[in-house]
Amino acid sequence: MDARQLEVVAPGSQAELEELLSRPSPADVEALSNLEGDLLVLGAAGKMGPTLVMRALRASKRRVIAVARFSDRGVADRLKSNGAEIIEADLLAPGALERLPDAPNVIFMAARKFGTSGAEYLTWAMNALLPGLVAERWRASRIVAFSTGNVYPLMPVTSGGATEDTRPEPVGEYGQSALARERMFEYGSALHGTRVALLRLNYAIDLRYGVLADIARAVFERRPVDVSMGMVNVIWQGDANSICLRALAHCQAPPLVLNMTGPETLSVRWIADEFARRFGVEAMFTGAESGTALLSNASRAIALFGYPSVSVAQMLDWTAEWVRSGGSSLNKPTHFQTRDGRF
Repeated sequence: MDARQLEVVAPGSQAELEELLSRPSPADVEALSNLEGDLLVLGAAGKMGPTLVMRALRASKRRVIAVARFSDRGVADRLKSNGAEIIEADLLAPGALERLPDAPNVIFMAARKFGTSGAEYLTWAMNALLPGLVAERWRASRIVAFSTGNVYPLMPVTSGGATEDTRPEPVGEYGQSALARERMFEYGSALHGTRVALLRLNYAIDLRYGVLADIARAVFERRPVDVSMGMVNVIWQGDANSICLRALAHCQAPPLVLNMTGPETLSVRWIADEFARRFGVEAMFTGAESGTALLSNASRAIALFGYPSVSVAQMLDWTAEWVRSGGSSLNKPTHFQTRDGRF
């Protein structure tokens, strides 16, 4: 990432927001220009997938294949109009993976988190069974797979967050299944020498969703902000997309593991007060801060890729303006307050 902060006007529409999120940096262009072959993105229709696909298309002339169920036809149409090849598929359906094309570069984004409680079997199928099948199907490819900071235990808030050397101790079945996803890719890497990078993300920020959007809307709507999880990490979604694409060049066997988040440990109470100041109101709170939180230390990724291009102050300003002006929401709360691992 360019070490300089982005000097841009706050996006005022969904089109402007997606243009910004998908705008490739010079480092993205250079990284993809040095890779050969097609790019296959599995699970491309989620919160991050569409702008990641568009960033890849804008950064290179290569064939980019986006695979998902595409229950929202608008997403498929938008990606197709930007030059992506669209394949509709239920990745868990028998024979689905075999019908997909070979590609030397694979990004795995398919996952399940919310709705886990009560349907744990489906979460394990998506997060553990499917990665094992993907690791076998594309064993000759580079694979960048999204994971989550939920594989870590809750860390002392003064610790600076879990590093990649911290022993995984996930809380709850979602986190356990996410660790199983990593283990399946590790197994494929050990068995076939597959080059893999595992990206432990928390939390990506898009003005339509994310921790900052959750807190901003609560403050703006005069609802109390839960501070039970008193500290968080965040990263601009565009910067997370950049790290993902550039990580393709760093895939290795055994897998490279990277925490993907911003460098700061942020107080939820402070974030709420910052939004309250911008909105001209007083923040309200519920719950009490604990001495531990879900926190990750991203120093290894920052040493490899540089500091994020969008600062916390910019994200706060942009989110506040988005919410104040009635910007759209994906209506997908992060539930960052959850401490028991039940989603």
